[in-house]
Formats: sequence, structure tokens, C-alpha cells
Amino acid sequence: MTTTPILLVCDHRGEGLREALLPLASVGFRLETCGTLGETRAALERMTPDLVVIDPLARGGALELEQLREAREGSGIPILLIAAPLDPLPTLAATRDVTDTPCDVVRRDAPFEEFLLRIDRLRSEARRLEELEHMRFRAVHDDRTQLLRPTPFEDRLREHFSAAQRHRLELALVLIDLDRFGMVNKDHDHTVGDAVIGEVGRVVRDFLRAEDVGGRLGGDEFGLILPYTQRIDAARVVGRIRDQIAALSGPRGTGEVRVTASIGFETYDGTDMDSVEVLRRRAELALRRAKERGGDQGLYYRSLAEASGAEETGT
Repeated sequence: MTTTPILLVCDHRGEGLREALLPLASVGFRLETCGTLGETRAALERMTPDLVVIDPLARGGALELEQLREAREGSGIPILLIAAPLDPLPTLAATRDVTDTPCDVVRRDAPFEEFLLRIDRLRSEARRLEELEHMRFRAVHDDRTQLLRPTPFEDRLREHFSAAQRHRLELALVLIDLDRFGMVNKDHDHTVGDAVIGEVGRVVRDFLRAEDVGGRLGGDEFGLILPYTQRIDAARVVGRIRDQIAALSGPRGTGEVRVTASIGFETYDGTDMDSVEVLRRRAELALRRAKERGGDQGLYYRSLAEASGAEETGT
């Protein structure tokens, strides 16, 4: 089923833009009209139109483009800006700052066919950019979990470590490995294992703040990068993730599936280790110890070091 494309017609000058564009309804568009910038902002809060057509009240439309950019928050809705027939240059200049979405200009006295041509061109460009963005997303994200693939995850870890080192910021690295996951695939259909991986990915995503990074590092291995996060806060996250993963246990198909995870984590204060490799090795060691102790638990590397009286890996 196809949906009717919505055009938000912003007739801020009140010079009949809606009437000029009414024929668009006969070629498959739905028109929504706003008479002021305030009405336009309110409309963008309640809907996501396929395209915005603006006849700006302010000269050139620069102020309105700025306001709309804030209201759209990077939504990528294409914009067709109406220019004064005798002085189109201010409008053309205003569009040079629009880099996050397709944007075009048409003179107010242009024939309807020219409006239709530019609207079709903008929508085609928006679809092309959406497809390109989708391809970029799939190139770096795991299909099943929507988390970063291993190489992009490691790249982000290095970036965050460098930033933490440069500005002396807190950073936590959390590594997760499902316990006895091979038995799930052995005892059940592989679709059960795939479903579990997808649900664990959702658990990880649900814990991510805007600044955090999540990745699927292997078949049943996951990672989280938590910037600006101290030991106690990282420990809380680890405990909640462990509980949420364990809560995935239950009946699946004809049998019962037990889902638990071993978790290892380490923190960095911007000064107390030399490299990201040390941070990674320490988190991995904590993960191994958690698995050796039976799984279904999270361990902090420095707790292991304190308990043994010495660090358990190189620095």
C-alpha cells in the first residue's frame, strides 16, 4: 500500500501560494497549509511531511531556514524555497547554508509545471540520499542487532580513548559473552539462537545513552563503550544488563532456553594506563574470569587485581 505524499505549504507572505499549488492534489499530493512561521514549527512537531514549500516573509528566507532547521532537528525533509521574481539572489544565497537536506529555489511567478518539476526532483534526491544513508548504516552495523560491527567498534573505542586521554575524562569498556550459547544452537533450531542474539542486541541498545557506543564483536560477543563513566556507574550498568539478559530465559518452541552472560569491564580516568590495548586486555581478562567462575556475573578488572594483590595483565 502506497501512502499519499504530504506537502507542507508555508504561505508566510499570504500571496496565494496554496491556491497556486492546489493542482498538486490532482496528481497525488496532500497539501497542508501554514500561514505563519509559528504554525509551520507546530506542524513540523506533529507531522513529518515529504517536502516543505516556503514562501518566506523575511527577505531571502534565511531566518525561516534557520528556524526550520531547529524544528526539523536533522530530519532531512527537502525544502523548496520561493524567490521574489525581481530579486532572487537573497534566496539563492540563503540556500547555500542548507547542507543537511535537499533544497531548491523557484521563482514565485514560475508556471505550475516548473513547481512540479522541482518538487519531483527534490523528492528523488531525498530518496537517493536515504538509500545512500541506509547503505552506509548497513556497512558498519550488524544486520541482526543494529549494533556496530567489530572494526567500526574498535575505531570508536580508539577515538574515545584518545579523547579521554587528551582531556582526562572517564571512560568504561564493557565486554559481554553469552554463557554456553553453543548449547542453544545445539539443542534448539538455529532460529531460536538468532532470536536470542537479536534480543540481547535490543537489551544492549536500550542501555545506550546518546554518547555511548554498542557493538556486536562476534557471534555471541558484545561490547559497550561508556564515555564519562566512573567505576560505580559502570558497575550499575553491568548489573542491570546482566539481569536483563537473564530475563530473556524462558520457553522457546518446544523447550526451555536459559540465557545468561559473563561480563568483564574496566575503567580509565584519562591518566592511569598507557594505551587502549591495555584497556581492552583488562576488560577481556575480567570477562574470562567471570566465565571461569560459572558465568551469569559481571567482574571489574581492578577488583581482580586488588584481590590477587597485583595486576593480572600487563600495563
